[in-house]
Amino acid sequence: MESTVPTSSSSSDDSHSGPARGILADALRFWEPRRLVYNLVLAAVVVTWIVATWPHFRPALTPSSLLLLAVLAFLANVCYCAAYLVDLPTQHTSLSNIWKGRRWILWLLGTLLAIVAANYWIADEIYPFVR
Repeated sequence: MESTVPTSSSSSDDSHSGPARGILADALRFWEPRRLVYNLVLAAVVVTWIVATWPHFRPALTPSSLLLLAVLAFLANVCYCAAYLVDLPTQHTSLSNIWKGRRWILWLLGTLLAIVAANYWIADEIYPFVR
């Protein structure tokens, strides 16, 4: 008895994954190198606060606070991923070429929002409670 193994037709999968894979690769090429700059900017905000108010922040630098800082850095990077929620669908529209030339504006606005949020969090939630 001869059995035949059904083969899956990959033509329908390839036709949809080809453009989607290219769009995802383009998004990764744009956003991921800028993630480093985003993280460096936010680190500069934290370091500036610590240096500018050093005597005040000295007691706050404990192992548990450094763990909290790592968690906040992780959450900042999760927020950075929100750019993909705008970028990927926009690349599927007829505005794709215009978008690719102007998505740096989204990066800049997101980075500025993160700077404001970090400053607010430090000034309002952390700084007043440091003894």
